[in-house]
Amino acid sequence: MSRHIEIVEVGPRDGLQNEKSLLEIDQKLEFIHRLEAAGARRMETVSFVNPKRVPQMAGAEEISAALPHQDGRSRIGLVLNERGWDRCIEARCDEANIVVCATDGFGIRNQAASSQEQIAAMQAMVAKRPANGGPSVSVSISVAFGCPFEGEVAQENVTRIVRTAHEAGVDEIALCDTIGMADPWLVRARIEAAREAAPGTPLRMHFHDTRNTGIANAYASVEAGIDILDASVGGLGGCPFAPNATGNIGAEDLIYMLERAGYSTGYDLDAMIEIGRWISGLLGKAPTASVTRAGPFPMKVA
Repeated sequence: MSRHIEIVEVGPRDGLQNEKSLLEIDQKLEFIHRLEAAGARRMETVSFVNPKRVPQMAGAEEISAALPHQDGRSRIGLVLNERGWDRCIEARCDEANIVVCATDGFGIRNQAASSQEQIAAMQAMVAKRPANGGPSVSVSISVAFGCPFEGEVAQENVTRIVRTAHEAGVDEIALCDTIGMADPWLVRARIEAAREAAPGTPLRMHFHDTRNTGIANAYASVEAGIDILDASVGGLGGCPFAPNATGNIGAEDLIYMLERAGYSTGYDLDAMIEIGRWISGLLGKAPTASVTRAGPFPMKVA
């Protein structure tokens, strides 16, 4: 196959935000540089949140300053509110990824704002987008499949945000399975509904493997025509405000599945396996990505 699937590496942000171990800025930068050397061209590098609430994300400005713009690479800053937006603009990130929660229950805990308040803030942020360039803007819809506090999420809750983001003129919309409860059939239904609500706007999918359905959901997304997926090296990740949170789908697992099927990703799988082992060791844990534990196939004979 000649079809390319873009994998957005989220390890330096989503992968670290729920870890007990705190990395130094130099360690985070080494992590980012290793990932880029292994093929990452679009990556969540920082989150503009209050470091008192999420100490793992401290140093966003310093990290961004050490990563000046390079053609062909996009370093993404996560934004939860207008203060975060201003910090992201000042830090000159290549992309601002605005988070909007699909439920009030999660929104209040994650961002101290209701879903409607977050929608209004998103509209205000996009309206302030610099006219002379500035970052590209994506919107990630958190708990788009299910909420730990409110249970099942109505499809209209999600499509209302998708429609509003599309009308605001964002560059991309992501549907996020924040607590890893989705199934492939629900994924397909959400994709179809999002396409109807935002015709022409690229969609990205973000899955967690909490209930062992993450790779199946990624497969369903690709089969439904999605070309952009998030993943985290080593299977790191999890939201600090989601009970029993576990990691994102492992980038190595996703790369392995796609490239075995003939899709291109642009990643060096062997290098990603080594990075998964390295960063997991740095954090004092074992990698959860299956391919990092088992190795690629065919196995190399020493």
